[in-house]
Amino acid sequence: MSKNAVTVRGALTDVVSAERTAELPVRVIDAIKSQDDSSEVLVKLIQLTVVFVMGALYLASPKTDAGTEFSPVPYALTTYVVLNVAGLFWALRSGLPSWAVYGSIVVDMALLMVLIWSFHVQYMQPPSFYLKAPTLLYIFIFIALRALRFETRFVLAAGFVGAVGWLAMVAYVTTSDPADSMITSNYVTYMTSNSILLGAEVDKIISILLVTGILALALKRAHNLLVRAVTEQTAAQDFSRFFDESVATQIRGSDHQIAAGEGVKREAAILNVDIRGFTTMASDMDAGEVMSVLTEYQSRLVPIIQNHEGTIDKFMGDGIMATFGAVRETETASADSLRAVDAIFVEVDSWAADADQKALAGLVVNAAVATGPVAFGAVGDETRLEYTVIGDAVNLSAKLEKHNKELGCRAVTTKHTHDLAVAQGYNNPNAASTDGTVHGTEGMQELVILH
Repeated sequence: MSKNAVTVRGALTDVVSAERTAELPVRVIDAIKSQDDSSEVLVKLIQLTVVFVMGALYLASPKTDAGTEFSPVPYALTTYVVLNVAGLFWALRSGLPSWAVYGSIVVDMALLMVLIWSFHVQYMQPPSFYLKAPTLLYIFIFIALRALRFETRFVLAAGFVGAVGWLAMVAYVTTSDPADSMITSNYVTYMTSNSILLGAEVDKIISILLVTGILALALKRAHNLLVRAVTEQTAAQDFSRFFDESVATQIRGSDHQIAAGEGVKREAAILNVDIRGFTTMASDMDAGEVMSVLTEYQSRLVPIIQNHEGTIDKFMGDGIMATFGAVRETETASADSLRAVDAIFVEVDSWAADADQKALAGLVVNAAVATGPVAFGAVGDETRLEYTVIGDAVNLSAKLEKHNKELGCRAVTTKHTHDLAVAQGYNNPNAASTDGTVHGTEGMQELVILH
C-alpha cells in the first residue's frame, strides 16, 4: 500500500476514534439522531431513484443474451426495490438501527457489482469486458449517499465495501480463465481490447478509497459543526426559558458580544405584581406546595403580560416585574401596561369561580405601574450578565405596589401614567383619582386607583 494510502487510513482511524469517544449531552445526541433518521429517509428515496434509473437503462439497452442465458439483473433490481421500500417504511416509522444501515450498504454495492458483472453476459464478451463499464461510477454515488448522515463510519463502510467489491471483480476476471489471465502492461492494448491493465484497476480502487477518505474528513468537520449548532440551538431554547423571549431574541440577534455597561435610555412603563401576605402564607405550607402555587400563578399571569407587549424583567419570589417599551421602543407603553393590569384582574377574579383553581382562589394580588425614562441594558461582569432596567419609574412602581395596602385597593398607577395611557387609547371608566404620600417618596403623589 502506498505511503499516501497509509496516511489517509491513519487519519480516518483518528476520525472514527474521535467520533466514538466524544461525550455529548443525551439531548444533543437525541437531536443529532433525529437529524440522521430524517437523512436516512432521504437516502432511501435517492436509492429508489437510482435503481429506477438503472432499471430504465437496462430496459433501453440491447439484450444480446435474450433467450440464451439467465440474466440476474431484473431479479436483482426487483429485490433491491423491495428491500428499499421496506427500509423506507422502517426509517419513517422508527429509524434504522446501525446494523440495518450497514446491511443496506452491502446490498447497494452487491447490486451494483451484479449489474456490472452481468454486462459481459449480456453482450457476450469475456469477463474483462465489464471492467471498462462506466457504471463503476455509481460506487461514488452510493458512497456519497452515506454522507447525508452525519456519521463517518457509514461513509468508511461504503468505501471499504466498494473497494473490496471491485477487487473481487478484478480477481474474478484474472482467475475465470486459468489459461489466459488477459493481463497486459501495454496501455494501448488495454484501451483497444478486452485485456486487463492491473495498474488501471489499482487506480480505481485507490480513487474509491481516496474519495471515501476525503468525504469522511469533510463529514467529520460537518459533524462538528452540526454538534455545535445543535448544542447552541438547545442552549438557546433553554436560554429563552430563563429570559423573556424578546430579551433572548435581542441577545441572539446582537451584532457583537454583549458587554456590561451597554444600554439605551427609553420612556417605559414598569409593572410590578405581587401577592399580598404570601410570605406569611408560605410559612404554613411545605416547599412543594409553595412552588406549585407560584408556578400556577406565574403561568397564568406571565402570558397575559406578554400578550400585551410586556417583557418579564425578573421574578422576585411571588413578585413579577415587567417592562413595556424598554426592550422594544413603542408609542403605547403606558396603555399596554394598564390594559395588562385590567386583564390580570379579570383572570384573578375568575379564580374564585373556578373549582380547579382552589389553590389560587384565596390569593390577594396587587399591581402597580409607573412610567418614566429608564436605562435598559446589561449589568454585571464578564462572567455573569443580566439585562435589567434602572430608573426612578422602577423604584416608584415597586413602592406603589406596596402602597395598595394603604389605599385598600388592588392596582394603582400614577396620574402621569394614566394620562399618557388615555392619550394612547386606554379607557377604564372605574379609574378613580386620589392623592397621597407614598412611603419612600417625597411630597404628595397624584395617583389613580385602577382596581
